[in-house]
Amino acid sequence: MCLVPFVANFTSASIASALPIYAATPIFGFPPKPFADLTHLIAVNILMLGVSNLFWVPLSYILGRRPVILLSLLLLAFSSMWAGLSTSFDSLLAARFFMGMGGGPADAVSPDVVGEIFFVHERGRVMAFYTVFLAMGSFVGPIAGGYIAAHDGLAWIHWTNVILSAVTFVICFFLQPETLYERPIPSTSEATETINKPIAETKEDIGVRASATANEQSSYAPYTFLRSLKPFTYHGGVGRKFLAPYLTLRLPGVWLVSLWYAGLVGAIVTISTVGSQIAASPPYLWGADSGLINCGALVGAVLGCVYTYFVADFTTKRLAKKDIHGYSEPESRIVTAIPALFISTAGTIIFGVIAQNPSPKGWVGLEFAFGMVAFGLMQAPSVGFNYIIESYPSIAGDCFVAVTCSRAVVAFAWTFFVGTWTQEVGYAEPFGIFGMLLGIFGSLTVPYWIWGKRFRIATADWVERLL
Repeated sequence: MCLVPFVANFTSASIASALPIYAATPIFGFPPKPFADLTHLIAVNILMLGVSNLFWVPLSYILGRRPVILLSLLLLAFSSMWAGLSTSFDSLLAARFFMGMGGGPADAVSPDVVGEIFFVHERGRVMAFYTVFLAMGSFVGPIAGGYIAAHDGLAWIHWTNVILSAVTFVICFFLQPETLYERPIPSTSEATETINKPIAETKEDIGVRASATANEQSSYAPYTFLRSLKPFTYHGGVGRKFLAPYLTLRLPGVWLVSLWYAGLVGAIVTISTVGSQIAASPPYLWGADSGLINCGALVGAVLGCVYTYFVADFTTKRLAKKDIHGYSEPESRIVTAIPALFISTAGTIIFGVIAQNPSPKGWVGLEFAFGMVAFGLMQAPSVGFNYIIESYPSIAGDCFVAVTCSRAVVAFAWTFFVGTWTQEVGYAEPFGIFGMLLGIFGSLTVPYWIWGKRFRIATADWVERLL
């Protein structure tokens, strides 16, 4: 589950550092496409990475996780091939649209798989690994894409995406088990009958039942790894499962994580989109090395992963020990996100100020600021997704759809307009506003940390209606 998000985000972001090359050469005819239009190639892809989960996640509850992952990887491979064969801007834009659809399950289905496999005290560390691979795809992609475009041509960016998605499909086909399992629940009538029976009769029934159960278990075939690769399951409830993601928008916890994720990803994507253009312009003139602007983000992501790995589960256990009943409340997780959200807000504003005032050594500040935002990005999936899994375990997948769609809409809007906006007024104003919004989103964490449990109790009936 770490490889799938890495490849999905690599294919999405690898074109970012090649946008200056597209803008400088008449690839799609003369005159070349302006940079502001080329940013739409990323904006459309980011939009579909989130919105496509309105289709993928309900389907994963109907058919299972494994078929959805495999089908999405096939779509990603063929749409990447389409991008490699494109000869016009409109064709490439359409291919990027479907590439976003193919990468969608990496954001919403993969965290569900983590929640179905690992225990509460393990999820923080596991989600830290998942998150760092999710982010590394976004940062390694532009670094590699710039060199691939400079040495092998622009088309090879897309053919590299084809190779990666095809190899990932083969790996998942042989190694990805089906994790969706619905345990049969005994009927309430059976339990009532047992309670109302005399003790002696109940003991006798229990003995008979235990003997029958033992005989049934002995006749079961071993649950081998090959059985876990079952190709198809059907769980029904099509209409209800496609409607459920929209109903989760009534839950305050979903809005909290949605705003976190939307602000952080919006900042990361816009910086990644314009960062290569800044590095390729005076006074830096990095050329084929312009993708290296993402190195700071890569370092920040690794540090954010280390922070989350050691702090997330430790904080949860420590607060559980202090609780009078020894319980671990989901709100204990979001405490660890507060410092990181503050750091990422500051990083967004700093990036805009330095980009507005370039200097020969200004790239150091750009790298450092990008790393600050990437450090904060680690908290949204690692902490936020775990919070949702523990707050709403039975509908976590539907909540993830709402989160990823909100993230996609915000990131799409920021990326779609950032090219034109920065050309008109510079970088300080757009990134100052982005930082302000991110700060507002992050500040909502404090009241939710204090009253989050009361919010969950107040909306408990809504959750039951979704089951």
